[in-house]
Amino acid sequence: MKKCPLFSVCGGCRYDFTAPDYRDKKIKLIDDWETSFEPFWTDAGCRRRADFAFADGQFGFYERGTKNIVPVKHCPNLVPEINRVLTKIADLPFEGAGSALITLCENGIDLAITSNVPYFSRQFKSEAEKLGFVRVTWNGTVVYQKDTPRIKFGNNVVDYPIGTFLQPTVPSESAMRRFVVENAAGAKHIADLFCGIGNFTFALNADGFDIAGIGVQRDLFKKPLTAKMLNNYDLVVMDPPRAGAEAQSYELAKSKVPRIIYVSCNPTTLRRDSHILTRAGYNITDIAAFDQFVGSPHWELAIVFQK
Repeated sequence: MKKCPLFSVCGGCRYDFTAPDYRDKKIKLIDDWETSFEPFWTDAGCRRRADFAFADGQFGFYERGTKNIVPVKHCPNLVPEINRVLTKIADLPFEGAGSALITLCENGIDLAITSNVPYFSRQFKSEAEKLGFVRVTWNGTVVYQKDTPRIKFGNNVVDYPIGTFLQPTVPSESAMRRFVVENAAGAKHIADLFCGIGNFTFALNADGFDIAGIGVQRDLFKKPLTAKMLNNYDLVVMDPPRAGAEAQSYELAKSKVPRIIYVSCNPTTLRRDSHILTRAGYNITDIAAFDQFVGSPHWELAIVFQK
């Protein structure tokens, strides 16, 4: 492919990932971070989840800078399994306006609809059942379910809750997990904060904490682990949402935890929280970057702090 036919029309990508200078343009966004090695580049066509919009009979991605929907029958950034069902999903009798989150799980497609219309119609249920997906939901209510959707992290398989956070590409997710495991070497007691459904938890045999997911149920924004609790660990790993982990970072700054691995998809909040940690005596010993949001201006970054 020389160029994505939707590039500059739909708002899915800011950079043309088929262009020969794509990597040069993308890496300039992080050139003020001294990465210790070449970033991990994810190929196009690996994205296993995507959030589409629907309204007034249209289904696709928003046009850049507007709420106009650009019809999408094929996206070269998505895995083939999703592309094969896009037109079938677009033909569903949607009610109102909203979003359709499509996720490729280990055992099939999960489709989660969020709409401004509270309830789905009988016709929608009838048509959704014909798709043979592993699960279809409407505003959190199951429309159809053939099996429990499952996600695999290495050799560990877990249930996939409706609409839960998931790294968009398996190659980048695996690369991040390798980086974290390598930098966790020697740690005996590990806390995995904002653990979600366990990308790092299983590989590290860690204690997981999050508002939802596989670990201890705890809202780390409102109730971060205290310095006293953190002192039980010789390594803390955290991968918070884009809002970062400011409250948790202040508790870490007061703790005796010798090593922290911080994974982030938001350089702005990562810088803020990094300053909290470095002012408390932590030194940055390694940085890695992962281009898992192919075509977008976003990077995933991972930093190792040592005291």
